[in-house]
Amino acid sequence: MSLPDTEPAAGGGLAGLRRVVAASMAGTVVEWYEFFLYGTAATLVFNKVFFAKGTSDLDAILAAFVTYAVGFAARPLGGIVFGHFGDKYGRKKLLQLSLILVGAATFLMGCLPTFGQVGYLAPVLLVVLRFVQGFAVGGEWGGAVLLVAEHSPSRSRAFWASWPQAAVPVGNMLATIVLLVLTSTLSDAAFLSWGWRVAFWLSAVVVLIGYYVRTKITDAPIFVAAQQLAEQEKENSFSALEVLKRYPRGVFIAMGLRFGENVFYYLVVTFSITYLKVHVGANTKVILWWLLAAHTVHFAVIPLVGRLSDRIGRRPVYLVGALTAATWGFFAFPMMDSKQNAVILSAVIIGLVFHAFMYSAQPAIMAEMFPTRMRYSGVSLGYQVTSLVAGSVAPIIAVRLLETYKSSVPISWYLAGSAAVTVVAVLFARETKGADLAEIDRADAESLAAQQDSKQNDAKVKVA
Repeated sequence: MSLPDTEPAAGGGLAGLRRVVAASMAGTVVEWYEFFLYGTAATLVFNKVFFAKGTSDLDAILAAFVTYAVGFAARPLGGIVFGHFGDKYGRKKLLQLSLILVGAATFLMGCLPTFGQVGYLAPVLLVVLRFVQGFAVGGEWGGAVLLVAEHSPSRSRAFWASWPQAAVPVGNMLATIVLLVLTSTLSDAAFLSWGWRVAFWLSAVVVLIGYYVRTKITDAPIFVAAQQLAEQEKENSFSALEVLKRYPRGVFIAMGLRFGENVFYYLVVTFSITYLKVHVGANTKVILWWLLAAHTVHFAVIPLVGRLSDRIGRRPVYLVGALTAATWGFFAFPMMDSKQNAVILSAVIIGLVFHAFMYSAQPAIMAEMFPTRMRYSGVSLGYQVTSLVAGSVAPIIAVRLLETYKSSVPISWYLAGSAAVTVVAVLFARETKGADLAEIDRADAESLAAQQDSKQNDAKVKVA
């Protein structure tokens, strides 16, 4: 895709912007390959390898999803810590660190002993590594999208910043391809015994590639300028508390925008695997092929919707995504129940297309809510804290609802309610299409100066 306007990039020209996009995408592909590899393995492998056998397949899968949720619990902490130091020392340095952490944790997962070998120590070790993985991924998203957003022209920011989002389905595609190759070439016994470990060990290769690519880029000029100003004004804070104090509206709207999108995504790409395997009785290899095709479509659609957001605005595009997401469960699960391959594939693809209308505009609209000096903290707080109460528990809630009611209808209502939260957030959000990040910084500086003048005047009055 070409640059949709002729406005120069915010540093390094179009070639430099493309390098930044490539670097952000490279690391994001790596980290989400590993994060989603765990999500798929939680249904296909971990419930059989790391946990005691329960009364049903759903019990064991539920236990695996609980450890899956641990990664989400760690993400807000990672977002806060990486956001704080990313605003202080730079996006690039923190992105390199997050890549190393998530790669090491994923590689070590492939080395873990099974429940049959060490008993309950196996799931304990898995939880520890999952926490480290989630902590690192919590710091990844904000840095990756901001690195692009801060380099991008104002008129095409949503388009360019959507590319790191498009890297998420690429990472998922890689995880799906690796698992598909392994399950197709190995017997079920060999795959459960050692084959699944290969997919985790391969993370070392992709981590090295991603790390190398990220050494070739620099932070955006607008961040460098904000960093220099902050060094002159030592009293300025970079903490999450400071963001909540000065920009509470932005943080809470970001949380609302994230809520329905996050629940929706994990119902489509994670819970659907469980639904198809346990409830519909689909073959594992067939499920993986469906997901591979759906993620390919998702990757292609995200930048297109990002460009649309630059043309008509962030709010209308996001609203379409939230409203359509609310309807998905009511027709998609019956489509899956049909047991017809083309119909099932269509249900998953439609879900990811609907999701793209929220996911594509997300980096731009969130970046445009905060000034540069606390943007990493602001977007990470809004994005990652919500994951704890949205995506982390979505598969768990869906499995429990399916186990209790033997029907997809309660799950569909759960999704509709989650999407309604996002609809409300969109209605309260301000339209930021074409916003100048430098103007946002100037407004923040003026507000901060006025606040300091007020404090000084109050102090003079008290002395007098």
